[in-house]
Amino acid sequence: MKTSELQNIKQRYNIVGNCDALNHVLDVALQVAPTDLSVLIVGESGVGKEIIPRVIHDNSPRRREKYFAINCGSIPEGTIDSELFGHVKGSYTGAINDSPGYFGVANKGTLFLDEVGELPLATQARLLRVLETGEYIPVGATEVRKTDVRIVAATNVNIRQAISEGRFREDLYYRLNSIPIQMPPLRERGEDIILLFRLFALQMAEKYKMDRVALDEGAKQLLMHYKWPGNVRQLKNITEQISVLSPERNITAQVLSQFIPQDQESTQLATIHREGSGDHSFENEREILYKILFELRGNVNDMRREMSALKKQLADVQTAKPATIDPMPAATTLPTVSPAHPLASSPIASVEDAYAEEYIEPEKELESLNLNDLGKQMLEKALERNHGNRKKAAQELGISDRTLYRRLKQYGLEK
Repeated sequence: MKTSELQNIKQRYNIVGNCDALNHVLDVALQVAPTDLSVLIVGESGVGKEIIPRVIHDNSPRRREKYFAINCGSIPEGTIDSELFGHVKGSYTGAINDSPGYFGVANKGTLFLDEVGELPLATQARLLRVLETGEYIPVGATEVRKTDVRIVAATNVNIRQAISEGRFREDLYYRLNSIPIQMPPLRERGEDIILLFRLFALQMAEKYKMDRVALDEGAKQLLMHYKWPGNVRQLKNITEQISVLSPERNITAQVLSQFIPQDQESTQLATIHREGSGDHSFENEREILYKILFELRGNVNDMRREMSALKKQLADVQTAKPATIDPMPAATTLPTVSPAHPLASSPIASVEDAYAEEYIEPEKELESLNLNDLGKQMLEKALERNHGNRKKAAQELGISDRTLYRRLKQYGLEK
């Protein structure tokens, strides 16, 4: 691509940066735009993946048709099929009208599926059929419908690992990954970090009528050597904080260090720990706890069976016919026993009282250790270890963000 064409694209979409990796991404996007091939954009959260689908659509033959950007991770699992593929009236509670869904509305246009790695497996199967045949069936319908939609997908999940763990379909991955685009993280973009800081500082100065902050050489070096786990989004937030809170307009390394977090955060793609990797695995702990609970349940069931057998034996004794019991000799008289004597109560009554106080403590204990309580405790511990960071807690537990939010609501932990 010519330098002039590249600069025109950057100006049109307000893209700042001159690193080779970013230029390569834009070059690939423009080359694939005239085709109908599916594109999969991979990159960390906050790197600006949402710009590339817009560039592809606007430079494609579909540019005059509709474009929809859909965040798959923000749609509840129970309604995502309806959102994407539509539904017919009465197909579920609340479906008061027919809905064409995004695939129906965006016919001839482009759909950008952000966070595609969060799609449920059932929805992945539907999406695969659309990509292969252009056919889909709305929720509750019986007729097959056709659509002509260009798919551009993006994810910050390690898809290959998700495939090995059974969370993502391998055949869908290859259909989406016709053209792969790898977005570079901010820490690998060199002096683009300084250019982006200047842009965000200028925007803040113009918006709030204040003097623009500037970096000295020491601050620039500190900015370029930071890992930026939050990428461009984090850089923008820090620039805004400095613009508002710093009394100094000339920012030194000492001033900048007050705004940059010092904790060591992960800068890798979202992953789940594998067994035998040397990292702490909570999956093994869950399996052990589940096994203990099931063993407890088995012990309680055995105890109930034994109590039932004892109860049956006691009932047989109480209902036995008098003829089967040896009569007491008439000359024998029972000794008088005072009410305070330890033998004042009959053995039969003692057995009945013992059974009346049925052993129920293990059942109560089991109820207090049921799977819901265990899941709640593990979720609370994970949030506590990650200082309330839900995304990190979800990664630690090996579940998606949407599953974490659903469990927070289920356990009453949502704030």
